[in-house]
Amino acid sequence: MNERILLVEDEMGLRMTLADRLRREGYVVEMAPDGVVGYERASSEPFDLLILDIMLPGRNGLDVCRDLRQQAVLTPILMLTARGQTSDKVIGLRLGADDYLAKPFEMQELLARVEALLRRASQPAYTGASIHQFGAIRIDFLKTEVTRDGQTLLLSAKEFQLLRYFIEHRGETVSREKLLLEVWGYHVMPSTRTVDVHVAWLRQKLEHDPKEPKLILTVHGLGYKFAG
Repeated sequence: MNERILLVEDEMGLRMTLADRLRREGYVVEMAPDGVVGYERASSEPFDLLILDIMLPGRNGLDVCRDLRQQAVLTPILMLTARGQTSDKVIGLRLGADDYLAKPFEMQELLARVEALLRRASQPAYTGASIHQFGAIRIDFLKTEVTRDGQTLLLSAKEFQLLRYFIEHRGETVSREKLLLEVWGYHVMPSTRTVDVHVAWLRQKLEHDPKEPKLILTVHGLGYKFAG
């Protein structure tokens, strides 16, 4: 195993507890007590996963996440949020976080999400055509760039992964459960709302009229179909 995880958490007791458990699972765990140190390490050292608390001294987790993505650091990010802070979860995902977990949480759930993110990140890179274009939209898979009429569209890491999956399975009807497994790496998930939210965000960025989508179609009762 030996995957390297950076744990950015200011609460010492929780930080030590999580680090000990992750190490017992075979991971190499480094720690940072605040957002400043966390950003410096995450932006300059190779890690396989970043576990990032939102409420941090010095620099909050949302800012750290945003700045890492702007610097093209693609390390998977699992954000830890206070229970009930739905707005923070949504903002974190839109800034490029790959998953979130609300405190307090069960250790087994944390381990399952860590495993899912690492499994997804270790899958082979896209090996199809490096450029895909439909209408005014152009996707460069090697540069992970999406443009419309030459203007860059800002997609989160997860939005880009979802779009790539749709393109790879163009014309197929794919269920929400299939998307959760293939894009998020979840074998068991209590709700498919995560998929619907990300599809809605993609439509806002790609469709001329998100309310009447022509690219990402809803197949009622079954899932979604990409027609771009």
